[in-house]
Amino acid sequence: MIALKRVTTVALLSVLFNLAACGADSASPSANGTTLSPTKDTRVPAGYRIGAGDVLQIVVWKEPDASVQSVVVRADGKISVPLVKEVDVLGLAPTEAEAMLAAKLNEFIHGADVTVVPKEIHSQKIYLLGGVKREGILMLEASTTVLQAITEAGGLTDEAKPKKIYILRKENGKEVRLPFNYNEVIRGEKMEQNIALVPGDVVIVPH
Repeated sequence: MIALKRVTTVALLSVLFNLAACGADSASPSANGTTLSPTKDTRVPAGYRIGAGDVLQIVVWKEPDASVQSVVVRADGKISVPLVKEVDVLGLAPTEAEAMLAAKLNEFIHGADVTVVPKEIHSQKIYLLGGVKREGILMLEASTTVLQAITEAGGLTDEAKPKKIYILRKENGKEVRLPFNYNEVIRGEKMEQNIALVPGDVVIVPH
């Protein structure tokens, strides 16, 4: 009975050792021997596209020297990556950036497998000005309509002119003005005014 217990213990330790070894092989080692793996951010909003000021992690599978732990997207939309130097990622979805980088790196690394992870998102923001209770910046962590943004800002002040609200948005390099009648929308009328906001929008509430 004692001998049987010893054999079972040895077998168990052997299994655990093999599992640990397999786990160690599943990650890509960095240049200093540590593991470099993507650090997913669960707060990335649906439909997210890379913007200026965002911080990205670039992981090239089993190629730590070609990977970047943290890089800031510059105002011109470019980042610096080993081997391929500067690349423009502005407006790309992470999957699109992965495909573009993999294609460029393939000249140096055959079959390059690239993962792009947004670590910090600073570009997804709108601005609320005028007759709202909390003026300032609102981060877009999910799809947000004009009415939702006003609610997030604490609602309208007593001096606000709810029929005169408008959104300033840049389209094709030009600034356009989109009207929003708060009174109509909360009555369920002309709901097409209650558009989904995009990064850079400015919601202005006259008072």
